[in-house]
Amino acid sequence: MPVVSLLLACLLAFLPGCSSFRRAHYDTVYVTARQMYLHDRVAAVSNRVAEVTNGQPLQVLEHGRRFLKVKTEKNQIGWIEERAVIDAKTFHAFDQLGVKHGHDPVVATGVLRDDVYLHLTPGRETERFYLLALNAKVQLLERATVAKAEPGTVPAVKTAAKSSTGKKQIPVSGAAEAPVMEDWWLVCDGQGHTGWLLAGRVDVDVPDEILVYAEGQRYVGAYVLDTVHDPQAATPNHVVPQYVTVLGPPKSGLPFDFDQVRVFTWNVRHHHYETAFRLHPIAGYLPVRVTPASAGNAPTFSFQVAQGSNLITDPDTGVTHPATPRTITYEMNDTRAHRIGADLGPVPTSHLAESQPKSRAGKKNGR
Repeated sequence: MPVVSLLLACLLAFLPGCSSFRRAHYDTVYVTARQMYLHDRVAAVSNRVAEVTNGQPLQVLEHGRRFLKVKTEKNQIGWIEERAVIDAKTFHAFDQLGVKHGHDPVVATGVLRDDVYLHLTPGRETERFYLLALNAKVQLLERATVAKAEPGTVPAVKTAAKSSTGKKQIPVSGAAEAPVMEDWWLVCDGQGHTGWLLAGRVDVDVPDEILVYAEGQRYVGAYVLDTVHDPQAATPNHVVPQYVTVLGPPKSGLPFDFDQVRVFTWNVRHHHYETAFRLHPIAGYLPVRVTPASAGNAPTFSFQVAQGSNLITDPDTGVTHPATPRTITYEMNDTRAHRIGADLGPVPTSHLAESQPKSRAGKKNGR
């Protein structure tokens, strides 16, 4: 028994030291660069060990000055610049952004003009990760406006003052020079990657047949309202879609998403699109909701406008919404639009110079 007790005592004394034999914990980083090589050492002359690409996870083995020693999934080990990766916390933030907005309504679809990085928040100098390719299709979820940041600075979101109700609203511009504002879209691609990109880097997906009717305005969204049959139409099964669209001035930083609603219907007799309805100028907000015709009911569409000038701006993203939104709904009977729903009050017009129709008389008089 004394021998057994002595062995147990030795074993208990040895157990605390076993932790040193446990597998070491390594941090994980993720590649932000389009593609990059790992090198066998940090020196002016070095050898390439492996190629890594955007989104690839790497295991951190050692921290150096501005460089990390990492290992790939294939056990390839080399050094990479620290600025070419993001840490696990930032990666998780991007992941949570997709979860948070996974069920948001899609306000429009678009096509990228170039290879574009997705940012964690709106702004050129904010954290970026996923790299989307030229011509990739994305779903547009939300629009934000932030001040254009100088290189090396964090973009400033337009600050919002609190109203008497305790809600935040956009303050009246002061005498100070206004900053240059930029529009950003929160988007999601086919793989579920979610993030913010500069609005000028994406073209809203609009059919060519109605794109020509923009009249100098910018399409914000185009939605199929219903369809008609035209035996002479050069479309599949001679079925022609009719659209409700929303447009706005080609200008960033406006306190609304669009200032014009326009419905295009198909003239079966003359085989071309015509404007059946136009509402302009207004201060409209996304999303536009369309209910197709069913069981004898005509198709409808709705959108939001603000009740007065009380707007709420998210201080973190720059997304602006009406504090007390009104939902305006129309029903399309053939080529005629009729107001329906609980809100039948007048739709307020926009008083911004960008939203005012140009005077033809003024042009003739040279004014």
